[in-house]
Amino acid sequence: MNSEHVLTDVHIYRMSLPEHECPWGLKAIALLEDRQIKFEDHRLTTQDDVDDFKIKHDVATTPQIFFGTKRIGGYTDLAKHLGVKPDPTDTSYVPVIAVFGTTLLMALVLNIDVVRLFMGFSICTLAMLKLMDVNAFAASFIKYDLISQRWQLWARIYPGVELLIGLGFLLTPPSPLAGWVALLVGLPGMASVLKAVYVDKLALNCACIGGNSKTPLGIVSFSEYAIQTAMGFLVALHLLG
Repeated sequence: MNSEHVLTDVHIYRMSLPEHECPWGLKAIALLEDRQIKFEDHRLTTQDDVDDFKIKHDVATTPQIFFGTKRIGGYTDLAKHLGVKPDPTDTSYVPVIAVFGTTLLMALVLNIDVVRLFMGFSICTLAMLKLMDVNAFAASFIKYDLISQRWQLWARIYPGVELLIGLGFLLTPPSPLAGWVALLVGLPGMASVLKAVYVDKLALNCACIGGNSKTPLGIVSFSEYAIQTAMGFLVALHLLG
């Protein structure tokens, strides 16, 4: 059946902030245009617009596509509805492998307190990738992070806090304060990922390696928080030599 006859009165609501254009919104538009489906494009141009829309429709993410008054969902739901198979190029774990592979080699070459150095290097590197485009990171992070959804400033300062945690782990001896901060950050972070992936079943990209990541939210982001939490526990309680 021709999708043009099935899909009428189509509306897409997407985040379009001056500092960040939602990539999933652009993908949804490209898909609709490719299928020659007419639609109305509703751009949410301020963070308040985005927040009000999410509250009104009880959704956690944008874009959201509607057929008349019926909400279909985001890009993934639209693609599924139109029978589009997932594009393997839409996901990639290469940046994650590069980060952890490089930091592990750095720690092994130094051959001093390898576990601590590996974790410290990894956290600092992940923070650096976020700091390269804080706006893009924040826009992606706030979609699933429980703290950011209540205090939006946290999404912007998180990369800096993460960098300080990593540097605190690399100090000799490591800073107990960095350990306690890592615990305070890591535990709710793990809860955020578990809720988004297994409770809300959101199909999102992980913000752990920056806002333009193609890595699916899940084990990678959970591992980032797990590293912070485990290392934070050891440092905070002075369990490292």
